[in-house]
Amino acid sequence: MATDYLERGAVAGVAGGLVYGLFVATVGNSFTAGLETFEHGHGHGGGPVVSGLTTAVASIGGGVLWGILFGVAVFGMAYFFLEPAIPGSGATKRLALAGAGFLTVSGAPWLVLPPQPPGVEQALGTETRLAWYAGLMTLGALVAVLAGLTYRRAEGRHAAVRLGATALPLALLAVPVALAPANPVHGDVPAALVAAYRWTVVFGQLLLWATIAGVHAWLGDSDTPVADDLDYPATAD
Repeated sequence: MATDYLERGAVAGVAGGLVYGLFVATVGNSFTAGLETFEHGHGHGGGPVVSGLTTAVASIGGGVLWGILFGVAVFGMAYFFLEPAIPGSGATKRLALAGAGFLTVSGAPWLVLPPQPPGVEQALGTETRLAWYAGLMTLGALVAVLAGLTYRRAEGRHAAVRLGATALPLALLAVPVALAPANPVHGDVPAALVAAYRWTVVFGQLLLWATIAGVHAWLGDSDTPVADDLDYPATAD
């Protein structure tokens, strides 16, 4: 049974990673190249030139690796243990898990440490940022679990009441936003381009998680429940 879950998670991860990698290779890399050109136009020296094909292949390969990691870890192992507790059914259950994964890995940490485009320098040191990122991932996972529990507790209530109760744990994310140290950034990239770059990264991550969830739902669950393995033909005395 566990092997089936891991296999489906891996297949869904490869599909999601491939879609994500293609998005990065086409949209993301073009955006980054434009920002680098902007930086060079403001007097910053350029680094080594890498061919577009090499960059695209690396982006697709990296996307597939990320997809496999999330597919196996979240839609393989986590789904195996948490499936009965995840709200919803079918595709809804997968989307709920994908939302929890996005909140844990990206959503919560980015509230304090949003992705930065090339050429932008951050005031906080690398070790400090990594420590905050790890703590925010932990908080994101906790909020996702609490949201699932409140959704379960609100079963039988009006849909608006259930959605409101499910959203309540999200308020916990305001705590680190208020307590996080200041992290001013420096660079020549205009604020509008920085915002556009961040939303492009967010969209790419949402695309990754949504594709994994969709493919995993399409693959379906195991057709053979564990209980079926215990059904033996009756023997005559």
